[in-house]
Amino acid sequence: MNKTYQTNKILKFLFIVGAILIVLASTIFTNRLAGKLSVEEQKKIQIWAEATRQLILADETTDMNFILNIIEGNTTIPVIITDNNDQMIEYRNIKAPEKNNEDFFRKKIATLKNKKNRFEINLRESNTKQYIYYDDSLILKQLYIFPYIQFGVIFVFFVIVILAFSSTKRAEQNKVWVGLSKETAHQLGTPISSLLAWTELLKIRYEDDKLITDMEKDVNRLRVIADRFSKIGSKPDLKKSDLKETLSNAVNYMNNRSSNKVEISLNFNEGIPSIVPLNVPLFEWVIENLCKNAIDAMNGIGRISLNVKNTENEIIIDIKDTGKGMERNLYKAVFSPGFTTKERGWGLGLSLAKRIIEEYHQGKIFVKHSEINVGTTFRIILPVN
Repeated sequence: MNKTYQTNKILKFLFIVGAILIVLASTIFTNRLAGKLSVEEQKKIQIWAEATRQLILADETTDMNFILNIIEGNTTIPVIITDNNDQMIEYRNIKAPEKNNEDFFRKKIATLKNKKNRFEINLRESNTKQYIYYDDSLILKQLYIFPYIQFGVIFVFFVIVILAFSSTKRAEQNKVWVGLSKETAHQLGTPISSLLAWTELLKIRYEDDKLITDMEKDVNRLRVIADRFSKIGSKPDLKKSDLKETLSNAVNYMNNRSSNKVEISLNFNEGIPSIVPLNVPLFEWVIENLCKNAIDAMNGIGRISLNVKNTENEIIIDIKDTGKGMERNLYKAVFSPGFTTKERGWGLGLSLAKRIIEEYHQGKIFVKHSEINVGTTFRIILPVN
């Protein structure tokens, strides 16, 4: 695994851990603040209950203004005053419904009773009791749910940031890869044209020399490669093409360019559609790239099988090797630009293959299965129409 990928993975991990620590710290602080506010509200209700008792038992010596100021001062904490049988006498700071009023307060009282949010008013003179049920104020309730709202906001923010960062990074990478591909094709164009001219000249002078014919094939191969690079980033040109012939050409090319210790086979299920929309040069390049990676993974010894089947709307191509395999956490990472397990190489092959299949052919490419020291299966899915 290359250092760039490892660094990005560590940065993402630290980013997530930092976000979690911020939320945890905020939650702890908010819960402490809410706890203190809850104690303060409880004390206020105790004072309010005593003021209510004094109001009920008031005589000519009672300072009514003081008591009424205390009672009227409660504008945030919901309270319900009931008799000894939990029948509502009065309520404050509660929005009651227009219908089923009694049923609403009965349920509300039962809820507060279960929460043990109750103070007793002992009216000794009349030998009766009243009860004050109270609930958390709206501010306190909002304070309790604030950490969850904050967590949600931070989560959404981080998701947006990550998506924006990834999108920007992808766009920049695409520009680099496209520019690099086109510049490579442009730089190769002149020497390839010269080589083609030289081979034509050599063919005239040495008509029977088979080496010149092989040289011509290799130069034409270079021309095909340059043409592939020039198409990266351009509007895809899909034409109705023979899938079996395209795959056979790619497999035959790899068989001719690999050692006899590598066996590459191509198998078609019955009923495979012969003609499908393809950009043949780019699609062949994808197959060749997957085969080359498989050969590297097998250290030049093993079997590669391409199995083609279809459903009603899709064609499925499985490229299976007997190589060293990979861990599951690398299934997606192998398609990231710059990712490589080789000492040499830029790590662009699978990234470009993914772009060719998914963006140009509206298909899918992914690691279907992999097992260490057993092998890997890549799957390509192409739409029939």
